[in-house]
Amino acid sequence: MANDQLLKDFMAKVIAKNPGEVEYHQAVEEVAATILPFIEENPKYKTAKILERIGEPERVILFRIPWVDDKGEVQINKGYRIEMNSAIGPYKGGLRFHPTVNLGVLKFLAYEQVFKNSLTTLPMGGGKGGSDFDPKGKSDAEVMRFCQSFMSELFRHIGPNTDVPAGDIGVGGREIGFLFGQYKRLRNEFTGVLTGKGIEWGGSLIRPEATGYGQVYFAEEMLKTRGDSMKGKICTVSGSGNVAQYCTEKATELGAKVVTLSDSQGYIYDPAGINKEKLEYVMWLKNVKRGRISEYAEKYGVEYIAGKRPWEVKCDVALPSATQNEINGDEAKMLLANGCFVVSEGANMPSTPEAIDVYLDAKILYGPGKAANAGGVAVSGLEMAQNSMRFGWTREEVDAKLLQIMKDIHANCIKYGKDEDGWVNYVRGANIGGFVKVADAMLAQGIV
Repeated sequence: MANDQLLKDFMAKVIAKNPGEVEYHQAVEEVAATILPFIEENPKYKTAKILERIGEPERVILFRIPWVDDKGEVQINKGYRIEMNSAIGPYKGGLRFHPTVNLGVLKFLAYEQVFKNSLTTLPMGGGKGGSDFDPKGKSDAEVMRFCQSFMSELFRHIGPNTDVPAGDIGVGGREIGFLFGQYKRLRNEFTGVLTGKGIEWGGSLIRPEATGYGQVYFAEEMLKTRGDSMKGKICTVSGSGNVAQYCTEKATELGAKVVTLSDSQGYIYDPAGINKEKLEYVMWLKNVKRGRISEYAEKYGVEYIAGKRPWEVKCDVALPSATQNEINGDEAKMLLANGCFVVSEGANMPSTPEAIDVYLDAKILYGPGKAANAGGVAVSGLEMAQNSMRFGWTREEVDAKLLQIMKDIHANCIKYGKDEDGWVNYVRGANIGGFVKVADAMLAQGIV
């Protein structure tokens, strides 16, 4: 880790330049703590101020989104696109529609995306965008009108060789469809400008499943370093959206038992495990009905714990798949006390710095989000490749490529994160592994 004073001085400058953006400060500090000592040993990066440059977005786009609701009233939201770094390819990263979206949150996500995309080995830069619009409780017509207004501004800043957005929280297949339709209408062209598209119109098989599948593949790779596997493991999963659903599906497929799911109001505990039939109900409940996870408890007669997160439940493997900072230091200690020895992150930065310290001090198998949840953007990259070729791969082909990419990411983490005693610090490995590729490209391209 970085010398305390070195890190303190670096962060003082970051905070002064980006006041009030606490999530962004957290993301930068987590990276800087491991990268700064590496830079001290490799002065070419220090001279060119690579870490400082990566932390400054190449472009920030902020715009208003006026739209009309079903009552005929005009509503106004804020829209954003952070184009963070394009050293190794077009900007790539999701769009998030959620009331908590602000500049600091999106800058943290875009910053993480730079390293994550680099780790995939695919030629993609990092970006992120979205709006403080909340699609929950809105009609399809309202969501469509909002998406059309959003894209009416965003379209001039993106393109298949410039910036390729995807989905994120609040942006699923429905929203991607409306956004793509408006882009096509405005530009009069059919190009792979968005990923996460429907399979009938340029999407890739396995894309909806990719983040959750990749998260579990990464956990399996970590377990293999100890001669173990997911088979027979008790897993706690947070969230009940796309990532949580497919994480549950893949974990179950590999022989594990998932016993929790959650949403913003609480979590369900099903000690018998969430099998295929129950998961199909969750998918209908969340993707079609758009209901609350408490309805699962009512249907299957299991426990529902309101106002809490599932980290108090005994488990072997924790798979946080909801949102940032959902595991704090006390919850991390609770996880370990209850027997958890694997954490693989499907969400972006779901563990607070205090929680990460708990994992690292205990030397458990901890896969940080920029490595463990890179499967989603990896298959987005594969979707871009298929769009460029006007060609599609089979489900089996895409899944095999996803598995290989997750194995390659894991190997990269080991390369830069393995200690002399054999323990792998995946935080250090992911940060340095992601940094080197971007940093070398930036050096080669000069001061731009």
